[in-house]
Amino acid sequence: MPTRPSLLLVDDDDTFRTVLAGELARRGFETATVPSAAEALAALGRSTADVMLLDLRLPDGHGLDVLRAARERRPGMEVIVLTGHGTIDTAIEAIRLGAFDYVAKPCPLDELEVRVGKALERRSLLRRNTILEDALTPSDPAAEFVGDSPAHRETLALVERVAPTDSTVLVLGETGTGKEVVAKLIHARSGRRDRPFVIVDCAGLHEELLQSELFGHEKGAFTGAVRRKHGLFEVADGGTIFLDEVGEMSLATQAKLLRVLESSSFRRVGGTEEIRVDVRTLAATNRDLEVSVRQKMFREDLYWRLSTIRVRLAALRERPGDVAALAEHFLRRGEQRFGRKLHLSPEAHRALERHPWPGNVRELAHTIDHAIIVADGPTIESRHLPPAVRDGGCPELNAAGWPMVPLARLERMHIERILASAGGHRGRAAELLGISERNLYRKLREYEAE
Repeated sequence: MPTRPSLLLVDDDDTFRTVLAGELARRGFETATVPSAAEALAALGRSTADVMLLDLRLPDGHGLDVLRAARERRPGMEVIVLTGHGTIDTAIEAIRLGAFDYVAKPCPLDELEVRVGKALERRSLLRRNTILEDALTPSDPAAEFVGDSPAHRETLALVERVAPTDSTVLVLGETGTGKEVVAKLIHARSGRRDRPFVIVDCAGLHEELLQSELFGHEKGAFTGAVRRKHGLFEVADGGTIFLDEVGEMSLATQAKLLRVLESSSFRRVGGTEEIRVDVRTLAATNRDLEVSVRQKMFREDLYWRLSTIRVRLAALRERPGDVAALAEHFLRRGEQRFGRKLHLSPEAHRALERHPWPGNVRELAHTIDHAIIVADGPTIESRHLPPAVRDGGCPELNAAGWPMVPLARLERMHIERILASAGGHRGRAAELLGISERNLYRKLREYEAE
């Protein structure tokens, strides 16, 4: 059950305090009350209130002193000043000290409820921004971008050139090649590195939900929209937004995205207010967008707008010299997670280098995790690898090390293998594959139609 918003009412008028607290409680607020500055200061240490309603004239001190203490001790709590004795100078001072709003008593209850709602909304947005800045602003992920092949070095050089600019970048590559890592690396090497890095899975949400996530919505915009929601473009303001699987967007959402890219502004779903943002856009897809453009499934103007710079990631089979380094990297990472010290036997290394890796780097990471878990000693032998890797479960390779069947067939075999290992549970299989359920369903439907 959702937690009710909590308020702390500080006022020395017993009647006013009792009546207002009762009315606020009837309107869905959890309301605690105190009658003095001393009790308000004490309450700051134990209260978890979202908003303080603060009278400026108190019997044992001035409300501005309580306001100063609240900003210092509870910076996440919003303060609305209430007074029947205020002047414009006092109002300006209260706002300067960090009060969210200033209301003269007597204030109509409906108006007070609206102002409290706006204070709660701002608090929610600031908390969301803080969480995203702390959790979604990645450290430099260069350590995760492992390899020394010519293809890898070429990609890294391009990333280094484009990162300091504000250019839109389209990252292309098969599933599992590391498109998100490249996007994080571009952000980390840019001037926006200290601002949010926001990831949007465009394939994981239906059209209406995706638009709401990207652009936000106004209260009442649709059934269930009980309050205003700020979109991820607002959250990413000053930073970077990464649109993963952008090729899965509907044409209607593509049109709205194009407008944001061209004007740096948008409207929330159901809203009329024009909101301006400063956001760098990175996008990724494993689809051939030029084919999608010809099939009228992707807007040509949006394609050219997104692909100012194109970074194409090589499949792992195209850089076999990086397999050993990646395997050692994932082994060291797994040792920290599982608390075990291990090494790969020469036979295990050879098995890894023979495999064509239809699932690319992601498949290799899962393979090493599998081996760490099942290994019964300090050495990972070939018998500890998944059967498809250990026994050459993928098709025979030619002299150049390429699979002798089409890539689409390899992908299908890999997906069907993972689905079987997950007991037919599509959600679990999608998680293991590192793709959205929607994307998995689409592929399975394509297989059924063949």
